[in-house]
Amino acid sequence: MNNIQAIRHTLWREWGITSVIVMKANASMEEWHAEEEEALHPIYSCTKSVLSALIGIAIDEGLIGSVTQPLSDFRLADSGNASWSGKVTIEHLLTMTPGFRWPDFDKPYRALRAAADPVRFVLEQPLAHVPGEAFTYNSGASHLLSALISEVTGTTAMLYGKARLFEPLGFSALVWSEKNGISEGGTGMSLRSRDMALFGALYMNKGQWGGRRLLSERWIEASTTMRHKGLLHYKPPIYGGYGYHWWCSPSASNGFADAYFAFGHGGQYIMVMPDQELVVVVRKKVTRRNDAVYSRKVIFEHIVPAFI
Repeated sequence: MNNIQAIRHTLWREWGITSVIVMKANASMEEWHAEEEEALHPIYSCTKSVLSALIGIAIDEGLIGSVTQPLSDFRLADSGNASWSGKVTIEHLLTMTPGFRWPDFDKPYRALRAAADPVRFVLEQPLAHVPGEAFTYNSGASHLLSALISEVTGTTAMLYGKARLFEPLGFSALVWSEKNGISEGGTGMSLRSRDMALFGALYMNKGQWGGRRLLSERWIEASTTMRHKGLLHYKPPIYGGYGYHWWCSPSASNGFADAYFAFGHGGQYIMVMPDQELVVVVRKKVTRRNDAVYSRKVIFEHIVPAFI
């Protein structure tokens, strides 16, 4: 380890960073962990991007017709008195624009998780906006997507993903919480950092892995295209625009190259820069929300300039 690396690693510890992994063109370029043995840790809302992949696989398999289908096409809509179920589509859920009342920064999340029937809890929220117009970051929308996976596959998102994604990618271990037979949609997954990097590499490789197609290139392009400005202008710049449960960071915003990323509470990132064939995973101890900027500093001040 050279002096620059030693200085960086000292700084990363001061910032609360726990893991950094860099892959370039599928090769491991750098791997650092604050602890000698890396254990399973929560990835928080990075779970949403994994769930997006499972929705894409279900569409690829014909279990879901298209993202334009309204919720009223599915039995889950019967769980609550949602008069808006015919107006809200799968795409609205994926882009966090369903229109039902959900205060900023996921404020109802604790009530959602405590509810005896989380699906019903979401479906009982009143419509506050015209679907498709307002972006409201929303784990309730994510949980409906997980419930949808359960309905069309007859199993949990966890087990569906295990067969079609997690085992083919070679994940070393995985935990995903569930309630009432439905994997938690907005969060709840725990992974090792290396497996987070494998997931990012699948997207960088346009859905191909180990000679197999696990996810269609069409879905990857669709889900990582910015559909709404989301929180692109939030300061500090820890978020971005929004696609299908992926955040988007255009070059004009980050100063380097077009990128998209999964983001988890406190500064957990899976950043993909496809044109640079670069995948960066950064994990951080959870402190204050805006402290996630330290993870961004690792990516855009230390890693990206060195590898593009």
